[in-house]
Amino acid sequence: MNRRQRGFIVKCIGLISCIFIVVFLFRYLTSGKSSELSDSYEYDNPFQVVDNTKKKQFDIKQHLQNVIQNPLDFKQHVQNIIQEVLPQQNEPTESSSPDGNRYPPDWEALDKRPLPKWFDEAKIGIFIHWGVFSVPSFGSEWFWWSWKGKEAQHKKETKAFMKKNYRSNYTYADFAPDFTAEFFNATEWADIFKKSGAKYVVLTSKHHEGYTNWPSAYSYSWNALAIGPKKDLVGQLCAAWFHPLYLRDKRNNFKTQDFVRAKTLPELYELVNVYKPDIIWSDGEWEAEDTYWNSTEFIAWLYNDSPVKDTVVTNDRWGKSIRCKHGGFLGCNDRYNPGILQKRKWENCMTIDEKSWGFRREANLNDYLTIEKLLQTIVETISCGGNILINIGPAHDGTIAAVYLERLSQMGEWLKVNGEAIYFSVPWNFQNDDINQHVWYTKRTIDDKVSVYAITLKWPHNNKLQLAGPITGDITNVTLLGYNTPIKWTADPSGGIHIDIPFISYKEMPCKWAWVFKMSGLTNS
Repeated sequence: MNRRQRGFIVKCIGLISCIFIVVFLFRYLTSGKSSELSDSYEYDNPFQVVDNTKKKQFDIKQHLQNVIQNPLDFKQHVQNIIQEVLPQQNEPTESSSPDGNRYPPDWEALDKRPLPKWFDEAKIGIFIHWGVFSVPSFGSEWFWWSWKGKEAQHKKETKAFMKKNYRSNYTYADFAPDFTAEFFNATEWADIFKKSGAKYVVLTSKHHEGYTNWPSAYSYSWNALAIGPKKDLVGQLCAAWFHPLYLRDKRNNFKTQDFVRAKTLPELYELVNVYKPDIIWSDGEWEAEDTYWNSTEFIAWLYNDSPVKDTVVTNDRWGKSIRCKHGGFLGCNDRYNPGILQKRKWENCMTIDEKSWGFRREANLNDYLTIEKLLQTIVETISCGGNILINIGPAHDGTIAAVYLERLSQMGEWLKVNGEAIYFSVPWNFQNDDINQHVWYTKRTIDDKVSVYAITLKWPHNNKLQLAGPITGDITNVTLLGYNTPIKWTADPSGGIHIDIPFISYKEMPCKWAWVFKMSGLTNS
């Protein structure tokens, strides 16, 4: 059964910034790498967490310091990890990359690898930020940094919140037991995302504080199976800290790679081999170059020999000089929406809550995008050749706030009528109409017939729509998606088209927002 027949049932996993992100895209999920940030952290023994499975204190910081202070033991520890998890540099496997080539570990070669078609065809994904930060659910998913980072932007407000609501010796690790996920139901989530019209999902499998939403062998007692929900959240959806090793690498100007080889790469290979993601969505790379992260070596393995080499897609966050330059697709920065056609495939990762990626209890209704604004962002992005990754933040108990459910339901309602203009579409000769700024275009070929779609974000005044882009011909036909009666039009002598929309009753109106006019038989299609 091919992807189209399955309705885009594709799996992906991802790691964002210290975030492992899992994307379970009905199979689409995402994975990447983590930088576990800087040494500007006020250590108050935050690494002490409770291993509830053994009823004892496990001091992660002391454990790692012991490893660091015994270089021979550490060397053997790293070697054991390499032998167990990291792929060996043996002869190439019989199976190779999907186009028959093998890609050496350099960006010039890796950038030539064709992007698997499913990603461009899918268009819309869901981003999910969910983890221990969902327990305090205050400020943003960067709660821990806002509380403990020396140069944190919202430190004053976060400290005041903690002083008012928690005991003085409370640590971030103390939040973990309350990340209970008791209402988390993977089947219900999948149904919600499917009905939204999204074709892939990126779930935070690990955020910047290092807590993994799967039972990682490389995050002992600081994972979802050991403490908190006691579940493999990544696994169910599919079927640490500012690390001392990273801080030491940073003090060595990233000339050592102890953190990468002992933690980041093992976790990445573990995720790929266990969950077989179709997207590797990396983030948190901004302090070190790609050579520190061994990015090209990992991606070369991913493209050549990994279990997902035929389908996997990667983003561009693989080193501080790599964004917007190299990778399978470009994401550049959060909320990247250039408004013009790009030379390479790109993705706009954005969030419905304009102030946070994680759930916030103090959020106001005005902080959330309206459905009109959300659809505008979707249309602008896809018209210019991008995909869009739409973020929501579930609560600590696994519930999804009603405002997110409403936006996803509204999006699905709109896509049910107008998805023809979105999925499998490609950019047209024009993106935004020259005389009507509220109209954006896409193009699609169905059964060898080319159609251009004019998506108007505002209903035309007096039911008359004038467009500069389309050039009509003798066989031009215009319809409104969801309203199959042909619509009258006249050619503009100076170029363009005038569309005369008939009266459409409320009951016959196909959708409530962003109407799509389908034009076939254009001479410039």
